[in-house]
Amino acid sequence: MDDDVATTDTVAEVDATFRTLRRVAVGYFVVFVLGVAAFPVLSLTLDWWSQARLLGGMSPGFLVAAFGLYVFFAVLGLAAARLSSAVEHRMLGDTPATDDDLFLDDGRAP
Repeated sequence: MDDDVATTDTVAEVDATFRTLRRVAVGYFVVFVLGVAAFPVLSLTLDWWSQARLLGGMSPGFLVAAFGLYVFFAVLGLAAARLSSAVEHRMLGDTPATDDDLFLDDGRAP
């Protein structure tokens, strides 16, 4: 058994973290599905999406498929990873507070 795992985490804390991370994952999955589903919806509903010409004669739909979706996936993945790491860091692995953390410089409790 690995003793490096924070022993201060209770089962309730781990469960709360799991539930929070699951909500984060579901939220980002919904954003992912909406982003991917928007592409065919735009192709079917907007003529200019596939008939207009922008850079080098490429349509907006082609540009989004060629470049925009990769940027969207990268940004979404980085945002999900950063938020999940921040949630996990804040909710798990807290070290016991020292006396310095419990009081302000003038001795009052925060």
